[in-house]
Amino acid sequence: MSGMASNLAKKRALAAGFGTNANAVKYLNQDFEALRAQCLNRGGLFSDPTFPAAPESLGFNELGPGSYKTRAVQWKRPGELCSSPEFIVGGATRTDICQGALGDCWLLAAIASLTLNEDVMARVVPVGQSFGESYAGIFHFQFWQFGEWVDVVIDDRLPTKDGELLFVHSAEGSEFWSALLEKAYAKVNGCYEALSGGSTTEGFEDFTGGIAENYDLRKPPPNMFQIIKKAIESGALLGCSIDITSAADSEAVTRQKLVKGHAYSLTGAVEVTYRGRKEKLIRIRNPWGQVEWTGAWSDSSSEWNSVDDSERQNVKADDGEFWMSFTEFLRHYSRIEICTLTPDTLTDDSVKHWSVCNYDGSWRKGSTAGGCRNHAYTFWMNPQFVIRLDEEDDDPDDNEVGCSFVVGLIQKNRRRLRKVGEDMHTIGFAIYEVRKREVHLDKNYFLTHAQKARSETFVNLREVSTRFKMPPGEYLIVPSTFEPHLNGDFCIRVFSEKQTETRGNGKLGLGEFATLWKKVQKYLVRYVSRRILVARYAEPDMTIDFDNFVACLMRLDMMFRVFMKIDAHDSGSIELDFHQVSE
Repeated sequence: MSGMASNLAKKRALAAGFGTNANAVKYLNQDFEALRAQCLNRGGLFSDPTFPAAPESLGFNELGPGSYKTRAVQWKRPGELCSSPEFIVGGATRTDICQGALGDCWLLAAIASLTLNEDVMARVVPVGQSFGESYAGIFHFQFWQFGEWVDVVIDDRLPTKDGELLFVHSAEGSEFWSALLEKAYAKVNGCYEALSGGSTTEGFEDFTGGIAENYDLRKPPPNMFQIIKKAIESGALLGCSIDITSAADSEAVTRQKLVKGHAYSLTGAVEVTYRGRKEKLIRIRNPWGQVEWTGAWSDSSSEWNSVDDSERQNVKADDGEFWMSFTEFLRHYSRIEICTLTPDTLTDDSVKHWSVCNYDGSWRKGSTAGGCRNHAYTFWMNPQFVIRLDEEDDDPDDNEVGCSFVVGLIQKNRRRLRKVGEDMHTIGFAIYEVRKREVHLDKNYFLTHAQKARSETFVNLREVSTRFKMPPGEYLIVPSTFEPHLNGDFCIRVFSEKQTETRGNGKLGLGEFATLWKKVQKYLVRYVSRRILVARYAEPDMTIDFDNFVACLMRLDMMFRVFMKIDAHDSGSIELDFHQVSE
């Protein structure tokens, strides 16, 4: 299918409900139910040809075919590892997730938080899967990927060494849902090694479709504890970590058994009465399933003896989960990540639902990859998106008047490119106030107008997101890579407390689609009858395909719009200086 026809088909599919969690896109066109039925009919177990039990599924460097870490690795099904394998035993819990020989603690911290919300868990781990009568060596999971949900099929052959699972495993040796979930996520990202290193927010978002925020605990907002407590109560997912100052610090264990450069789940926040005063406490989990804080409020510490039984929390010995005071938490931890869930994820009507807008875009060298504002003469080439904020927040406890919203910019599919030597771009965005925008704003606008806001920093993570509070009005969001001339695809989302209106987002309403479709039909007639523009838009073999033909007409349409804007007096002619021509 041609590029334009494919894009139009995708838009129509999304409008019809495809790509939602309830009707996820079948990843690599693999249908779980159909494949399982085939296996059951022939009496065999499923083997996935798209993610084989082979070295290339493990990795490309440290887990590559020639690495000592992958020597003697054998792929085994759960039934070969224990006599009575189970998918989930007694419900999915945080103790089901113990880290193996892979640096994906960020992912496991997200999975651990996932188990705290049954509704969210059910969206990622579809029900009706087991090692019982319907077992056929095939399982499936659902992940949010850049604006749509995908259903990912895997077989249950898992990498092992010396008879033990090589990667994530359950403390209960006969339980396999977490290991199979990790395998499905590795498939989406190309291989297991592609999961090494990352931010918990990435896992949060792919399990929920929500948007994540990052707080620096060296300068936290004054109501940080309330933010955490409200987030947990509303079903948000939370993670925290301790920054490292050198490579030697990575996963170094402190004297009080905290691990630096390691992703933890934040699973609880309470206030208890302690010696006549209120004490704020935070509950944290180490995805290793062991190695816990040994300071105040740790398991079996003396502080619990001064708390009434009705307020005393459940503490266990060395299960990876522990309590500490909020004061100590701020002293030791460096940052916290909070993932706010989308309205379709939240089933509790008492929880405040935010409005969500989502658009796709791309940076292409020579056309739409302008780089950051440092590159004044190319910055204007970047894609531009308009949002309109009409209503101020309803928050009686907040003295600041304005419209709250969170902007998240995600670069697509960069983990998959690690196999060919590429990785994350350094990305960010700028926000401008505009009055009325009819065409793509040019270089002169950005040379004469200052930005109203921007992402906190340009970072080489999958996503950069920032929370803003601005007066009602119309704003332009310009996403970019730090350096110009870099190719990449992205997804930009706006979460707002009140409804927002958007333009220039690449998505079509029903009326807009009808208009475009009529134009495409007219273009098709002209395409068949006219070949005048072959020399300009032809392929090397002097043929011109329909996509290029439509691109040409779109450019002509934009040229006429620009012409009419410059020709303010309808004279029928315009004058351009050298710089305007070069643009």
